[in-house]
Amino acid sequence: MIDHNLTKDRECRKMSSVQHGEKGHNNNLTGGDEVDISDTTWSEVFRTCFCHSPKEWAMISVNMSLVLFFLYWFIFALDLLGEGAQVLTGCVAGGLFGENTNPVASLIIGVLATALFQSSSTTSSIVVSLVGAGSIPVEPGIYMIMGANIGTSVTNTIVAMGQMGNGDELECAFAGATVHDMFNFLSVLVLFPIEVITSMLAAMTSAMVKDWAPSGGSKSGGISTIIDPITNRIIIRNRSVIINVAEGGTCEAFYPTECNPSGTRTFQACNTDGRVGLIQCDRSTGKCPIFFTEGASEHDDVSSGGIALLLGIIFLVICLLGLVMVLKRMLLGASTRIIKKATAINGYVSMLVGCGITMAVQSSTITTSVLTPLVGVGLVSLDDMFPLTLGANIGTTITGILAAVVSGTPTSMQVALAHFFFNIFGIIIWYPVPLMRRVPIAMAKALGRYTRWWRGFPLIYLGVAFFCLPLLLLGISNLFISDLAAFVALGVVVLIVFIVLLAKALWWWFKKDGEAKIEVCFRARQHAKDVHSRLVHEWDPLVNSVKALKEHVRLEEEQLTTKSPDVEKDDKDETEEQFVNVSMEVVSKESAPMISVTSV
Repeated sequence: MIDHNLTKDRECRKMSSVQHGEKGHNNNLTGGDEVDISDTTWSEVFRTCFCHSPKEWAMISVNMSLVLFFLYWFIFALDLLGEGAQVLTGCVAGGLFGENTNPVASLIIGVLATALFQSSSTTSSIVVSLVGAGSIPVEPGIYMIMGANIGTSVTNTIVAMGQMGNGDELECAFAGATVHDMFNFLSVLVLFPIEVITSMLAAMTSAMVKDWAPSGGSKSGGISTIIDPITNRIIIRNRSVIINVAEGGTCEAFYPTECNPSGTRTFQACNTDGRVGLIQCDRSTGKCPIFFTEGASEHDDVSSGGIALLLGIIFLVICLLGLVMVLKRMLLGASTRIIKKATAINGYVSMLVGCGITMAVQSSTITTSVLTPLVGVGLVSLDDMFPLTLGANIGTTITGILAAVVSGTPTSMQVALAHFFFNIFGIIIWYPVPLMRRVPIAMAKALGRYTRWWRGFPLIYLGVAFFCLPLLLLGISNLFISDLAAFVALGVVVLIVFIVLLAKALWWWFKKDGEAKIEVCFRARQHAKDVHSRLVHEWDPLVNSVKALKEHVRLEEEQLTTKSPDVEKDDKDETEEQFVNVSMEVVSKESAPMISVTSV
């Protein structure tokens, strides 16, 4: 590991390139990728990373301890945020799963449910369970899984917004987060129509599970074994409520919560002998979390979920700031060549690393969210981030496969395998060929560049990409399946208008130099915000300066009014005399060289 206290004159280290954190170091997307590492050797990397004095090793140990500390609480914040989001939106998101009447609607439901749950693993597990129970057919389940792939990157996009204080870091972090989005969007854009027309994934996975006989099993805990003991003391979401609502039930049937008359709040007393809602007690320890309230209504549990979500965001921001601060301190003064050489790993090896990490933590959200700030500080390049996220996409399918094993039905395993092969086919399309690989990376770089123009762009992106556009498409698709001809006709009209507006927008963007116009608008907004921020910070000193100036002027006016006419005349004569003397001195100084030249 690199420490910032290394001296530049150590024999075991050569520092010939630009130093990380120094003037001239460029951490944005264009400058960071231009570092030439062809002449950098692995022996130099080894000496840089492992050749330290005892004092330097002590500082490295302290910094690594801080990294692990902030990383643990960062993952805890992600877990708390996910639990709170699922409690807050459980009834609403559960109701979405019943709307599976057409492919587009099923796809959008997967996007919205994952955006609300903040976890594609949760969405895929619920879909697999519902398909296994026969509540959802296989084909709509596959479309929901495709949508879940898109919605999974909401969390790491939010994490990238935590670096809004630095334009370079925000640009890199946002590009690192959205390269996952671009891959998922492009994969769905290609594979969704193919699946609708040919049922390729459904047919292939159906043949694979034809003779499959479930042997039973259980899900492993992964990293949750060290995170859940703390999260479960605060809040535990009840997934059975979401599944019940998706199967046609209502949340009202679970309220008000009650435990048996023994007066103790335990899993046996409340979950088994009583009734619990969106928040339940811990099965393993038998204890109920702090946010569980006996006699609570649905509104009470939803409010508790909102508070948990808010606490998760606060913890997330604090830990993100601490993690970035420590990483920047460790990298300060390090050679950019060394950093790039140390992190330059073969793309397919990076996929295996990303897959392995995600299988261990059982959450692609955690993997990509932890990597996002590393891209922001320049430790991981965007080109290296892309294969890591692809590996995370593969690793997260393991959660669905484990859920299918527990469910024990061929249809649930069919949907889980469809999720796996959807990601495999997406990687085959968008990664091996360099020309195709550059498409999602270039799109992510463009989105990162927009954040440099205006730092409010990430909010617009989140709202449009994950909520406004999906809701619009969901509404249009539902018009076409209505029994009333009038609604179908309205759907045709709305679809035509949408296509015309989209075509006009694309024509304006590419033919009328729309990007340049957007840049001017965004930069103007950011400039206005920066000016307003500076004005707010400098307002009090400015007011104090004006007050002091007014006081000074007032005193001079008072002094002038108190002087007699004779004194004023003497002051005027003295001022004129001083002016004449100064003028003569200036003239004499200017004429002296001329006189000397003439005499010569």
